[in-house]
Amino acid sequence: MDIFQAVILAAIQGITEFLPISSSGHLILPSVLLGWSDQGLAFDVALHVGSLVAVLWYFRRDIRELVVGWLRSVTGGGASDQSRLAWYIVLATIPACLAALVVDDLVEQYTRNALVLGATSIIFGLLLGVADWRGRRDRDLLTMTWQFALFIGLMQALALIPGTSRSGITMTAALLLGFNREASARFSFLLSIPLIIAAGVFKGAELAEQGLEEPWSIVLLAVLVSAVTAYLCISLFLGFINRIGMQSFVIYRLLLGGVLIALWAGAFA
Repeated sequence: MDIFQAVILAAIQGITEFLPISSSGHLILPSVLLGWSDQGLAFDVALHVGSLVAVLWYFRRDIRELVVGWLRSVTGGGASDQSRLAWYIVLATIPACLAALVVDDLVEQYTRNALVLGATSIIFGLLLGVADWRGRRDRDLLTMTWQFALFIGLMQALALIPGTSRSGITMTAALLLGFNREASARFSFLLSIPLIIAAGVFKGAELAEQGLEEPWSIVLLAVLVSAVTAYLCISLFLGFINRIGMQSFVIYRLLLGGVLIALWAGAFA
C-alpha cells in the first residue's frame, strides 16, 4: 500500500465511521472500482485507533464525568445521572459483543460482498428515514432507561451485517424510541467507544501474532488521517443534525446501495 491509498482509505473510514451511512459499504468501493488490494490487518488496527482517539478526545469531558459517576456508584457513593448512563452504555454493549463471538466468522465468510452491502444500505437506510420521520423526538439522555438501552444494544448487534452501519442502526433505534436527534447521536457515539476498544484489542492480538504488514510510516499516517477526519465528522454532525435531519443521509444510502448492487450485477454480466 502506498501513501496515497493509505490517506484515501483512512479518510473514508474517518468520515464514514460515525455517520449513519456504513463505513464497510464505502471501503469496498476502492477495491471494486480501482482494483486495490485488501488493506491488511495492520491498517485495520490503525483505523480503529484513529477512530478511538477522535471519539475519546471529542467526548473527553463526558467520559470523565461518566467514569467518575460509575466509580462512585460501585464504591457506595450512590447513583447519579452519569453513573446510570455509564451502566446503560455497558448494558447496550453486551449484545453486540456476544453476537460477535457467535457469528463473526460466518458474517465475514458469507456477507462481505457488494450485493449484501447494497441491500443492507437500502433497507436500513429506509428504516432510518422512517424513524426520523415518525419519531417523537422529545426524549433526551436523562430519560434513558435500561430497557431503552438494551433495545438499542440489541439493534446494534445487527451492525455485524456489513452495510448496516453501527452508528446508523443505533441512531435509528434511539429515534424509534422517541429520543431527539442530538441525544440519539450522542448515545450512539458514546456507545461506539467500548466496541472500538474491543475490536482494537481483538485485532491487535491478531497483529501481535502475525507481525506488522505495513511500514510504520503508513500505519501512523493512517492513524492521524482517520483521527482528524473522524473528529471533524463528529463535530460537524452534532452541530448540524438538528437542522439537517436524517433524510439527506437516507437519500445518500439509497444511492450508495443502488451503486453497489449495480457493481455486483455488472460483475456477473
